[in-house]
Amino acid sequence: MGFNIDFCKQRRIAMIVSGAIILAGFLGLLINGGLNLDIQFEGGTHIEIPMREDNFEASDVESYILNEMGKHVVAQKQTSFGLENVEGGGLTLLIKASKSEVLSESQVNQVIDKMRDEYGVIEDRAPTIQTVAPYIGAETLGKGLLAAVIAVALILLYVWWRFSVMSGLSAALFATIGLVHCVMVVFVVYAIFRIPINDSFIAAVLTILGYSINCTIIVYDRMRENTKKTRKSEQIEIVNNSLNQTLSRAINTTLTTLLSSGVVYVFAIIYNIASLKNFCLPLIIGLVASVYTSFYIVAPQWAQWHTWKQNKSVST
Repeated sequence: MGFNIDFCKQRRIAMIVSGAIILAGFLGLLINGGLNLDIQFEGGTHIEIPMREDNFEASDVESYILNEMGKHVVAQKQTSFGLENVEGGGLTLLIKASKSEVLSESQVNQVIDKMRDEYGVIEDRAPTIQTVAPYIGAETLGKGLLAAVIAVALILLYVWWRFSVMSGLSAALFATIGLVHCVMVVFVVYAIFRIPINDSFIAAVLTILGYSINCTIIVYDRMRENTKKTRKSEQIEIVNNSLNQTLSRAINTTLTTLLSSGVVYVFAIIYNIASLKNFCLPLIIGLVASVYTSFYIVAPQWAQWHTWKQNKSVST
């Protein structure tokens, strides 16, 4: 399939669209009152109670804890697959309390007794209670973000070396801008949809970073090849040709990946697996953002900068 799209001409529109998306994320933060940090990063209490039957509503548990103890918690039903033959079929009541709403030992026991008396708790499987101190959560978040920063720095150095023929440092810088853009789009998803930021956030970010730089490197490779073949052509023309030549490959690769991720997301919705849903939705949007970034942000902006640099050197 042949394409003839002027990507470089549409770079200003792309920047406006990107700015609007990022602005929507910051508005989402203001409206929602900040990020929704999970207890892994914020600190708090995590309780898992194995239930005998699915005869209760998670919202009723939240209301009970609020009315009796004055604590705002998040309660969810979750099913562990592979435990169909176990009593209760692997059904668990999950209760999450943030650092400001931590339940005391007596309150936790009160909740367990309530579930045992009214709904039935599996006595052979003890409840799991985990408490994360706020400073430990902050340390975990810091290490996760440090991992992302290190990944970006190593990618910058690799692209700088790999594409030295294309003004390697500038190619690396624009690739890094593209990575930051993709991370910002993923961040917007978490901000608007109030997805808890936990280890899944770090996993999603690192996955998107890898996918995004892979797409950018494919485009850069074609740009380098075309530069060697047609040295007399304008840089913007070379970039547009390179992008059109690699577009079908990017579409096919992305659709295949989206199909796999989409199936997992639908599976998570059907069986109400919150951890998978919270991972797959940002991943799906991030995959689309990666292709968009490589084709409408990174390469066109690099071409524009390179053209400006050439014109400046000629005029001087």
